[in-house]
Amino acid sequence: MIALSLAEIAEVVGGQTHDIPDPSVRVTGPVVRDSREAVPGSLFVAFAGERVDGHDFAERVVEAGAVAVLASRPVGVPAIVVADVQAALGALARHVVGRLGTTLVALTGSAGKTSTKDLIAQVLRREAPTVFTPGSLNNEIGLPLTALTATEETKFLVLEMGARGIGHIRYLTGLTPPKVGLVLNVGSAHIGEFGGREQIAQAKGELVEALPPAEEGGAAVLNADDPLVRAMASRTKAKVILFGESDEADVRAENVRLTDSGQPSFRLHTPSGASDVTMRLYGEHHVSNALAAAAVAHELGMSADEIATALSEAGSLSRWRMEVTERPDGVTVVNDAYNANPESMKAALRALAAMGKGRRTWAVLGKMAELGDEALAEHDAVGRLAVRLNVSKLVAVGGREAAWLQLGAYNEGSWGEESVHVSDAQAAVDLLRSELRPGDVVLVKASRSVGLESVAQALLETGAEGEVSAR
Repeated sequence: MIALSLAEIAEVVGGQTHDIPDPSVRVTGPVVRDSREAVPGSLFVAFAGERVDGHDFAERVVEAGAVAVLASRPVGVPAIVVADVQAALGALARHVVGRLGTTLVALTGSAGKTSTKDLIAQVLRREAPTVFTPGSLNNEIGLPLTALTATEETKFLVLEMGARGIGHIRYLTGLTPPKVGLVLNVGSAHIGEFGGREQIAQAKGELVEALPPAEEGGAAVLNADDPLVRAMASRTKAKVILFGESDEADVRAENVRLTDSGQPSFRLHTPSGASDVTMRLYGEHHVSNALAAAAVAHELGMSADEIATALSEAGSLSRWRMEVTERPDGVTVVNDAYNANPESMKAALRALAAMGKGRRTWAVLGKMAELGDEALAEHDAVGRLAVRLNVSKLVAVGGREAAWLQLGAYNEGSWGEESVHVSDAQAAVDLLRSELRPGDVVLVKASRSVGLESVAQALLETGAEGEVSAR
């Protein structure tokens, strides 16, 4: 964060100083909410959660070098006390971003946000210092904390924005007003909370509504292949840049294919030229993500050759997203267990099919959360797709939704023993341990709440006798 005195911060957030001998002392380190991250010069933000109250760690963080605590009550150590800690954190982020000459890029979508954000960051940081959302910290707390890591040297600030309802993205853009806004897609993620795809589109489109007009440099990057996203062009005064497979897309891909290992290769076309890309990531769905990143980078002045080189060298920066690891015995484990929705689940299955040509393939799948009334149909559809893609064996893990996955597969292909429903992660590991053979490819994917990353991790941990177990 740019250095600010405690007096300046108190004024920005509308707080009162308590137990601060010298208000001119400056915060020169990071703003943190985890007491373990407190370092000399930092500012600790104390949130009172259901199980842990950050105020209880105030003395500890000051001992670790924190200059002060942003708190909702006096804590016996230097503190700026406010009525609402979250609102104060947002106000501080808005102030800092406003003082920086940083180009702010924001993105949202139902699927692929984090992977695309990581691609954009890796492309732009070849051009200039870039700060971006770590993992998927894309909410009203994670976003301002990320923005506050920017400094005077930061040229690009890339922020992922999530939404669980109407108005969420409008709130986030109020904290960190973007110059470039990217909408990837409108899918089924959180459809149970929103009520329908039209409502999701309404929420995601708040991003382009927040952009400055074209004459002030505002740019809306929209997916030409998603009708609900493309229609957002009418909701912005910013310049519109389209990406996708459509002939009308400003940034598009031609000659798309997958390598023998399942990595996408294509000819990238931009308004400034064309260049070839072969990605290190796995799955054809990353082509759309790459085009989105390329459209952003083109708008910010990078050439087609520069973008193609960066995309070809980019890797996965966030864990449990199509992480591909080959065991010594030749078994390939694909850990995509961070989260799941119908679109990302289908994309992962297609990637598995491409990677596993000539090999046995296993899909270890669990519940997709927050689908509301669509849950049965969507789980059934994923199970059926596994059959159509000739996945060798589906292992459905968990309760009712997993049973729907398995039943969909069974009804589609009369699989018999080629699909199985198991109760939990340990049961899945036990099954795989007994049946995996060298050369097999195993995909592990479910919503984050299921915790199926333990299956992937167990498959990669070999004990003294060659056994593995879920933790």
